[in-house]
Amino acid sequence: RSSAKLVAPLGCLVSRQKHTLPDLPYDYAALEPHINAEIMQLHHSKHHATYVNNLNVVEEKYKEALAKGDVTTQVSLQPALKFNGGGHINHTIFWTNLSPNGGGEPKGELMEAIKRDFGSFANFKEKLTAVSVGVQGSGWGWLGYNKEQGRLQIAACANQDPLQGTTGLIPLLGIDVWEHAYYLQYKNVRPDYLKAIWNVINWENVSSRYSTCKK
Repeated sequence: RSSAKLVAPLGCLVSRQKHTLPDLPYDYAALEPHINAEIMQLHHSKHHATYVNNLNVVEEKYKEALAKGDVTTQVSLQPALKFNGGGHINHTIFWTNLSPNGGGEPKGELMEAIKRDFGSFANFKEKLTAVSVGVQGSGWGWLGYNKEQGRLQIAACANQDPLQGTTGLIPLLGIDVWEHAYYLQYKNVRPDYLKAIWNVINWENVSSRYSTCKK
């Protein structure tokens, strides 16, 4: 698969441009043995694609309701907008947070911020892993940036709730703990998946997100 930049997720509702499934910047098998090719192919080409397709349908219905001034329909569509829009946003971030050349520890400003806000990288890793393991059912574990307080925070979101839209934190690193992200390889043992995923975290991407949100 050719490398391509990921598109910006969830544009303005008044725009008529439809959302599209972003290409991955690596092959489906590139994250093996930590995440196998079958998982990546299904996760990207089926699950993420479904969120994109459903989001386009919901947005079209929402535009029609806006044009008609139909507030009742607008309100009724918001859960589907949140779920599918969040699914598109979350996965678009997730793919860039992973890399076949990932793993290890971050450097520079991000590492200093992690030490400042969590005491050490080991403490941060343990805390984000624990929060992600503890998500009941489906959801995400996140490292986010609290712009008002100028510090890093860890949070969990249920289902496909987008981090910034539901907590105000700017997303830096997301870990998908829906079963479709790991079940084919790790069965129901979520901790094993979470142990493995640290080997493919793209710290350059996370660091870039941190630098951008601080500006």
